[in-house]
Amino acid sequence: MREVKKKGTPRQNPTRLIDVLRSLPKAELESLAQRIGASIDRNLRADGPMQMARKLVTMVELRDTSRLGTAPAQLLRRLVEAGGVLQVRVVPPTLEPLAARGLVFARMHESNCIELVLPPAYLVQLPMWEGEDPRGIRALLAQSSAETQAAIASHYAGRPATHPIALPLEEAWSVLSNPEALAREIATLSSTERRLLDSVYQEGCEVDTEELLDLEREPLRLRNATGAAPSRRGVSFSLERRGMLIPVHPNRHIIPTEVAAIIGAEDVSSRKSKRAQIRAFVLDGDHEPRRARFALDPSPIAIALAMAAREGGTEVRETAGTPRSLLLRLSQRFGRDFQTVALLVALSRALGLWEGSSLSRATPPGAWSLSELGLALFRVWRQGGAWDEGRPEPEVLRLPPDARDSSPVRIVREIVLDALEDLAEGRWLPFEAIADWVRSDPRTPGVTRLLRRWALRVGLEPPLPTDIAQTIVLESLPALGILDVGEADTDHDVVDAPPLVRITPRGRAYFQGNVPQAESSSTAFMQETVLRIGSEAAVGSVLTLYPFCEVGKVDDTLEVEITNAAISRALASGVDGEVIRATISALVDPSITVAKALDQLSVVVGRITFVAASGFLWCDDPDVREMLRSRKQTAECFIDPSPPAGLLLSPTVSLDALARRCRVLGVEVISEGQVVRARSTIPPPMLDNSPARPSGARPTPRTDNPVRSSRSRKPSKSPSRPP
Repeated sequence: MREVKKKGTPRQNPTRLIDVLRSLPKAELESLAQRIGASIDRNLRADGPMQMARKLVTMVELRDTSRLGTAPAQLLRRLVEAGGVLQVRVVPPTLEPLAARGLVFARMHESNCIELVLPPAYLVQLPMWEGEDPRGIRALLAQSSAETQAAIASHYAGRPATHPIALPLEEAWSVLSNPEALAREIATLSSTERRLLDSVYQEGCEVDTEELLDLEREPLRLRNATGAAPSRRGVSFSLERRGMLIPVHPNRHIIPTEVAAIIGAEDVSSRKSKRAQIRAFVLDGDHEPRRARFALDPSPIAIALAMAAREGGTEVRETAGTPRSLLLRLSQRFGRDFQTVALLVALSRALGLWEGSSLSRATPPGAWSLSELGLALFRVWRQGGAWDEGRPEPEVLRLPPDARDSSPVRIVREIVLDALEDLAEGRWLPFEAIADWVRSDPRTPGVTRLLRRWALRVGLEPPLPTDIAQTIVLESLPALGILDVGEADTDHDVVDAPPLVRITPRGRAYFQGNVPQAESSSTAFMQETVLRIGSEAAVGSVLTLYPFCEVGKVDDTLEVEITNAAISRALASGVDGEVIRATISALVDPSITVAKALDQLSVVVGRITFVAASGFLWCDDPDVREMLRSRKQTAECFIDPSPPAGLLLSPTVSLDALARRCRVLGVEVISEGQVVRARSTIPPPMLDNSPARPSGARPTPRTDNPVRSSRSRKPSKSPSRPP
């Protein structure tokens, strides 16, 4: 897509759909209209780009991404995670179906990169998927009613919103997706609106309609088929049209995660006194473990799991959970805990690491380095859409789509992460200090109430926030490489001493949103066939090694072994030797042993020709063989040249036709010990099996309708025929 730049104006990179379409050349706009089956009417008041924008935002593919295919849908997800703008070095192959429909646009960036643009009009319509924050502003907007979307669009556009609502919603998205602009919008709230927003935040960021009306002190109760309904003129509606309190069916109102983060950052005064006591307890005590289990980098094991899943050819459905048998085999193979493997597999699948699109280095996750992959795994866990510690089965894909009601576990995660950031300054601290922190947090009573209500909806026992925090601290965060877990050094009389935890440098970098610095950043051959993968290697480059390598040691680094047997299997499966060499060279120069193996296994010692044939005739007599090969009657039945001692039968000739033609020359064809008898093409003579007529009798006239002839024939007075 080319951009139009006027003289004297700075270069702009528009992302709104109407601006993007207006920057297209006229010929390209008309070509897009032809591809999607739209027509531009010059007599209408709206110009061509506006007509095209109205047509594009109503496409079915925006609400049903399965029509696009798996790989294009994965690219759309990566674009949504990037906020609608993604920079790539090369054009990904999955862009073509999206660009042909006008869903994604490509343009050159000032840094000589290619910028993929997903306009906000599409972004607010795409359905939510596993791995996305179910309480994020984008997910709530996508599933909200048309009435709510129209109210939000009208508020930020400053005029009544017209159909299609997705176009005026772009103005709202520019504010709600920008933390600074959203903070300024929250600062402009009136005292009544801010008081109600703080009250809902204290209740766990979620209330039902009756509770909302009580907090609003609204005496009027309007009721419909689903229960009480708030008025469209109260304080709650004022927050709703600002996108800060979004109604969710049935009769629930949720504060989006982005809004809750800004409110929580301001609400720290009420927690200072209790947190100071817990902090003093941690700093004054000498907490050293007797033994410890140190956390490992999750990136190597995540890559190893994705490669091992491709080796067996096991196909895992996108909307279904990972088979337990596969998880058990993977945990036994790599010597990891079953729950750790299940967590990393669920997060990897949410990132698209198990999809075919991850082999491409053009777009994430294939374009990420191994050090960036660990940060991406932490982010998708923090969002709470793929793993839920509030359930006995934390993987949400094990539930049917209509039963995936997410628990408010994200709030407990934020409380735990706040405690770790404030308490764990490179020292060990007992888990009981984190549990006290969770109990003293002012959000805990509201979360407890939400957990009880959620468990009632899904039919589970309501978990306690401290129990969820224990699962997060002792299972999830160590699996993500964030916490080391130690056993307290106490007296032998003390039973069940609380475990100790310590945040790792990698975890501190994750909390700040930075990529940690790794010790081994370069990829190199440790031995002649053992390749150690560095932290700077691209994920797509490593995953493409799976056809011709074997996964070896997996700890803080990943080692793969490129053996002759693995290369032979890859060549037998159809992988070209030059492709294998180029794939290895993308990471590091092949070692002498690997290069020699590729040269030996890829060398061509001869060529053979494939000829399709339906059979082979053994013929020991050379005279008969030459007669069949040269005579006109049978020459076209055989492939010339044929091997010695026989003749190759042409695939278009049947055995019956061959036997008939050879019999003309006096040669019989034997098949399975029996002489093949050619079926005659001349129909047999018709035999008259009717009884003989007596001499002198007149023949019976023939008729086409025997019923009519029998009725019209008069009874004969002559004697009957003999039998």
